[in-house]
Amino acid sequence: MDGVSILIPSWNRRDLLETLVPALERQTEPPAEIVVVDNGSTDGSAEAARKLGAQVVEMEGNRGFAAAVNRGLRECRREWVAVVNNDVEPRPDWLESLRAGAAEGWFGAGKLLSAADPAVLDGTWDLVARSGCAWHCGNGRKDGPEWSRRRAIRMAPFTASLFRRELFERVGELDESFESYLEDVDFGLRCAVEGLSGVYVPEAVAVHQGSATWGKWNPAAVRRISRNQVLLIAKHYPAGWFRYYGWSVTVGQTLWGLLALRHGAGAAFAAGKWQGWRRYQALRRLHPDGARAEVLRIILTESEAEIRDLQRKTGFDTYWRIYCALT
Repeated sequence: MDGVSILIPSWNRRDLLETLVPALERQTEPPAEIVVVDNGSTDGSAEAARKLGAQVVEMEGNRGFAAAVNRGLRECRREWVAVVNNDVEPRPDWLESLRAGAAEGWFGAGKLLSAADPAVLDGTWDLVARSGCAWHCGNGRKDGPEWSRRRAIRMAPFTASLFRRELFERVGELDESFESYLEDVDFGLRCAVEGLSGVYVPEAVAVHQGSATWGKWNPAAVRRISRNQVLLIAKHYPAGWFRYYGWSVTVGQTLWGLLALRHGAGAAFAAGKWQGWRRYQALRRLHPDGARAEVLRIILTESEAEIRDLQRKTGFDTYWRIYCALT
């Protein structure tokens, strides 16, 4: 079947849905269907989405972003599926541009601008360092030429990206043990190991509020990110990984913890690490060899080199400046 399915995972913030769904229907290439997965909202979000003409799937309670996406995928009937957060405002030609560009690969990610200042990027594609810490490329940077050229990418954030439905059959759905945060990096690593790449399409522009539900540096978000950094390592790094990646992991995740502490979320960071390490051995048993060691080494080395290069060209964040100096 032709056309694109739009999948919107949503938890509360009815007002955002009431803006997003009409904006999607006004696209120059309107979606064939809009599926809203309501993660146990208590503000009438599900009813509002139905009134706007969307197909609604109601979850029993908030089971996390990954579970909502997986549930929605089972309802999507088109070849292409765009996963869109409820706090995204796409420009009228966003979907048309993204579909045209993504046709060259397995998925496509566009340019996200900050709602607070549309001259500043919320982000583009994703990269991950050897530390297990990820960067949403361009976050906080002024928009400019470096972010305005099309390029091949290994990872797309699930904020507002387009995927071939077949991709989820090839590498599996999102890992629900991640709940929310870094589940897209985990998915991206699985794609990269299989050699399934995508396209960054800068012409596909949307505005993103960012952390509209949890709030930036919310302890619940910090705890999940901290935990999921450990889960990424448990799932993907090969046996004996500490010999090759131990210093990078120690530096990167310690620096991230200090950043969390600075924002008043040090306890949440520590709680997340404890939760992650408690689950570490169980995940290692499920994924005893991690990703293929040499393939992963190439992916992480090239990804970290790209982080360093982009930071050098567009101005180092303090975190990445210290990380790169120490590693």
